[in-house]
Amino acid sequence: MSGQLFLIPVPLGAVADPAAALHPDVLATIRPLRHFVVEQAKSARAFLKAVGTEQPLQALNLEELNEHTRPGDIERLLTPLRAGHDVGLLSEAGCPAVADPGADLVALAQRENIRVAPLVGPSSLLLALMASGLNGQRFAFQGYLPAKEAERRKALVELENESQKRQQTQLFIETPYRNRVLFESILATCRPTTRLCLATDLTLPGESVRTRSVSQWKKETPPDLERRPTVFLLLA
Repeated sequence: MSGQLFLIPVPLGAVADPAAALHPDVLATIRPLRHFVVEQAKSARAFLKAVGTEQPLQALNLEELNEHTRPGDIERLLTPLRAGHDVGLLSEAGCPAVADPGADLVALAQRENIRVAPLVGPSSLLLALMASGLNGQRFAFQGYLPAKEAERRKALVELENESQKRQQTQLFIETPYRNRVLFESILATCRPTTRLCLATDLTLPGESVRTRSVSQWKKETPPDLERRPTVFLLLA
């Protein structure tokens, strides 16, 4: 019998007590685990220390899976599962395997009929959609848009057209230090009547969720997006 792959949600920002963001049953599932696949070992150890694992941190097996992991090395991460041990998969923040390299490990686990168990926790995408006032019946997550300006503007035009055609909310994210550039591209590219929501620092003290038309955003003082995790939502 193989072990289970638990998909462990992580608070969306630094919190002293994970119990403030995670259900007690989730914490109870995490504590006895000895094997973890994590995006960054340092931040994962800080999270696990705050959770309070049954084994000392030094006794835990933490394997990294991130943008530097070679595709051929991912299958090796299934070794504890094949040996019958449960494994916890952690993202840096939010839910693993969504806009996250952990998706590759989940795909391999599914291929080998290893049970994948998602645990309840904060999702910035769903929280942003809930609070945006945009269409929650039809929506699509687009991940990261192109970094080059011309390609980014082309992608925005395509997303705006698709949004209007299907009345579908489009969600996308950006590396926080490029938030300002993406915001300016949206204002320069999209139609005045298109609605844009900026959901920033969700669940954190500085949380802000504001939905305005593009024309309204142009009249307001630019929001402070500097290095603040933000979800962008667009509905034409």
